Amino acid sequence: MATLETIRDEITALDGDLLRLLARRKQLSIDVARSKQADRRPIRDQIREQELLERLIQEGRPQGLSPHYISQIYHLIIEDSVLSQQAYIQEQLNAEQQGTLTSIAFLGPRGSYSSLAARKYLSRHTDQVLETSCSNFQQVIDEVESGRVQYGVLPIENTSSGSINEVYDLMQHTSLSIVGELTLPIEHCLLTAVATTPEQITTIYAHPQPIQQCSNYLHAQMSQVHLEYCDSSSAAMAKVQAEASPHAAALGSAAGGELFGLEPIASHLANQQDNITRFIVVARKAIEVAPQIPAKTTLILSTAQKAGSLVEALLVLRSHRINMTKLESRPIQGNPWEEMFYIDVAANLNSSAMQAALKELNGIVRALKVLGCYPSEDVRPTTLPDYLLPAAD
Repeated sequence: MATLETIRDEITALDGDLLRLLARRKQLSIDVARSKQADRRPIRDQIREQELLERLIQEGRPQGLSPHYISQIYHLIIEDSVLSQQAYIQEQLNAEQQGTLTSIAFLGPRGSYSSLAARKYLSRHTDQVLETSCSNFQQVIDEVESGRVQYGVLPIENTSSGSINEVYDLMQHTSLSIVGELTLPIEHCLLTAVATTPEQITTIYAHPQPIQQCSNYLHAQMSQVHLEYCDSSSAAMAKVQAEASPHAAALGSAAGGELFGLEPIASHLANQQDNITRFIVVARKAIEVAPQIPAKTTLILSTAQKAGSLVEALLVLRSHRINMTKLESRPIQGNPWEEMFYIDVAANLNSSAMQAALKELNGIVRALKVLGCYPSEDVRPTTLPDYLLPAAD
C-alpha cells in the first residue's frame, strides 16, 4: 500500500496537470472569441453547452463522478470562458480606452467588499491596477469625474437588503456612464483579532449594509451587543485589529479579514443563504458593446404627473419586445412628490429595437437619460433534463 506522503505527492502532481489543462482551455476559449468576432456570432451557444454537459455526465457516471459534481465544475468553467471571451471582444472594440495601467476607485480601504469586486472585475482586463480607496460613494464619483482614476465601482443592490438608494440618487446627477456590471457573493463572518467566542463579544463594528443583511442573527444571538457603525467593512476590520480585544468583532468577509489578521469565529450570518451584491462600474466615457455579446442598457426617466404615465412608458418597451430586468423609483431632489425611474433592460443601445423605443419614449416622457450600455455578466447555468440530475445527488 502506498504511503500517505506518496498519495499526496500524486495528488499534487495531478493538481498541477489540472491547472495546465485549465489554462490551455482558457486560451482556446480566447481563440474561439477571435473566430466569433470575425463571424459576428453570439458568444454563447447554449445548445452546444447542453450537449457537451450531457455527454460529460454520461461519461463520468462509470468513473464514479456524480452529475452534480460534474455540472458544478462545468458551470464554473463555462462562466469564466464566457466572461473572458466577452472581455476580449470588448477590449478589441474599445481599444482606444485601454492602457497599460488601469486605475479604479472603490468604497473603503483594501479588503472591503467593493475592493474585492474591483479586483474581480479587472482580473479579466489587466494585471496592472492602481487602487484608490474612498471614504464614501460621492468620493468614488468625484475621483472618476475628475479623471484621477479611470473607473469607479459602486454597489447598486443586494439580494438581502435590496437597493442601495444613495448610489441611485448619486447617479441622477453625474455625467459618468455605466460601462460594466458584476455580482459578488457576500459571505458575512464574525471576525476577531484574538481567540474568543461569540458569547464574549460586547461590540460589533460594521458597515450599515452588513448589519441590515445579518439582522436576524444579530437580533437572535447578539441582541445585547453594541453595534458600532463604520464607513466600510474594511474600516470595521481595522478597528478590531487595532483594539485586539476578545470583546470586539467585525462583520465582513473571511478574505478581507485575512488582510487584517482577523479570524472568523462565526460564518453564514446573512438572512438569506444566497446573499449577493450587484455592482456597477462607471467611467467618464461610454463604451460600445459588440452585437454578439448580451447587453444591458440603463435608463432614467421622469413621467408626466398623471395617471397611467409610467404604464404608458413601459408599454413602449413591451411593444418593441424589450425585456425590462429592473425598475426602481427614487424621489427627485428639490421636486416634492415627484419621482425618477431607473430602468434596466436586456438590450443593446445600438440595436434597432432600442433606438426605436428611445425615440418613442422621448415623445411621451418629461425627461430621459441613458446612463450606459454595458455587457451583461449574468451567465446563467446550462439547463439539463431532470433525469440527468436526480434529486438523490
